[in-house]
Amino acid sequence: MRTLAPLAVLLAPILAPLLASTALPLWADTIAATSRITAITVYPQGAQITRQVVFAAAAGRHDLLITDLPAETDPLLLRLSGDDGLGVGAFSLRNDRLPPRDEVLSPDQTAAKAEVERLEQAEREAQAAVDAISARIEAAEAQAGFLRAVGGQMPDTATPEGLQSIARMIGTEVLAAREQALAATRDLWPLQRALTDVQEALEKARAAFDAAEGVDTDYTALQVAVTKATGGAGNLTVTHFTGSATWRPVYDLRLTRQGGPSLTLARGALVSQDSDEDWSGVTLTLSTAQPGAGAEPTPLWPELRRIAPEEEETDQAEQDGMVRGGVAAPMAEAVVVAESAVATMAFEGDVVVYLYPAAVDVADGVEDVRLALDELTFTPTVQAQAVPRHDRTAFVMANFINTTPEILLPGEAFLYRESVLVGGTHLDSIAPGAEAHVAFGAIEALRLTRDLPNRQEGDRGILSQSSQIEESAILKIENLGAETWPVRMLDLVPYSEQEDLEISVSADPPATETDVDGKRGVLAWEFDLAPGEIREVRLDHTLRWPEGMVLR
Repeated sequence: MRTLAPLAVLLAPILAPLLASTALPLWADTIAATSRITAITVYPQGAQITRQVVFAAAAGRHDLLITDLPAETDPLLLRLSGDDGLGVGAFSLRNDRLPPRDEVLSPDQTAAKAEVERLEQAEREAQAAVDAISARIEAAEAQAGFLRAVGGQMPDTATPEGLQSIARMIGTEVLAAREQALAATRDLWPLQRALTDVQEALEKARAAFDAAEGVDTDYTALQVAVTKATGGAGNLTVTHFTGSATWRPVYDLRLTRQGGPSLTLARGALVSQDSDEDWSGVTLTLSTAQPGAGAEPTPLWPELRRIAPEEEETDQAEQDGMVRGGVAAPMAEAVVVAESAVATMAFEGDVVVYLYPAAVDVADGVEDVRLALDELTFTPTVQAQAVPRHDRTAFVMANFINTTPEILLPGEAFLYRESVLVGGTHLDSIAPGAEAHVAFGAIEALRLTRDLPNRQEGDRGILSQSSQIEESAILKIENLGAETWPVRMLDLVPYSEQEDLEISVSADPPATETDVDGKRGVLAWEFDLAPGEIREVRLDHTLRWPEGMVLR
């Protein structure tokens, strides 16, 4: 080993320049690249973004520096994959010592910049037109000046006739030159006015560009170690998540009765995002999955019950519901956590995915881009629902069953009856095979009244010391229109869960259904109402209770 040291010293001056000038394929170099957003999967809250990075590199190891990721990019949710022949190694995000990148403009800035450039071109053209007219004026005045100078230098040998001829020629030419100058001056004035207008508009356009809201210039860079098996083009796929995006369903419900009842449900989606970058020409997928929500069921906590003498009841209540010494009771804390976890769940069921068939543009900060999805058709049961206790007209109700294999998501719905917009509502989620009820506005031709001919022992809502109350109501519906309607009339009577409070009810005609939708005391009558027909229902009820008790 001692003999090698002098040899290394001797060879060092020779090897140093050789190593410095030789390309070593195992040494990595840095390749700057940009990405293009190609696909987006939007969730009810958040979105997964897929970017493609195309670059060219020789075979070997390289550091790929992608310089256009949003500043909010979460490194924990970054996923990378390369095409055949591209190996992906370690990667990290960089927020400092970033290379400069091309100017990034918002849509407002892009439009304002285009207007500035258009007016700058218009200014150049207007200035050129003004300069051309000014040149004509200058040439005419120069010609007139030359002729006047020539007229003052007549030759000594000139005859009187020759002098007269020269004078006439000079006068004619000077007049023509002056007339050309005057004509050009008349043409100059509107061109100068046009130039002034363009310059004023250009000044305003530049001010609008300066005032336009720009995009967030904060960005982060992704540094990736890649290995290429062969030289040439490489393709790296980058996926990451943003929480600044959302979508929600929106519906148009169209009910028709002519030729048989039909209900068309046109599904759409409202998409918005605020991710600090525009999505242009992307493949869009809408998913009902909720990656930000809990992924596991709510746990159950043991429930300890005990008994104690009555005098200890107050102390035990304090221990269960209050904080002692700054420490909350474990049972109360567990209940709060459980309720919070349940509240984050939006709905149950399998994930539904919508693939939009065309490329989509969703600009940053633009609210509610509406996308059409598809249309579903159902055969509903249509009735006129009448509630004389509260309403003065009946309302159209369409009842239908979700015959599709997928859940209909909750969302805003706009209602059309015979192609006329009648209002809006919120459509709850409808599972496959479930029945839904949607109201489609008032029927002005069906008039309702509710009279109280007999009311004894106090008015409604007022406490009474009486041991008995009797009430009668006359429910009336009249068809003033020209078509027959199937009617479902609703009203209610009080009910009791106490043996000492007795309630007797009579109805003429008898109700078709009692305890409607599981609601105690709610009654329904169903019948067809022809044009000009009037139907009445008499409803009586009596409440009895022991003396000394108060009805509440």
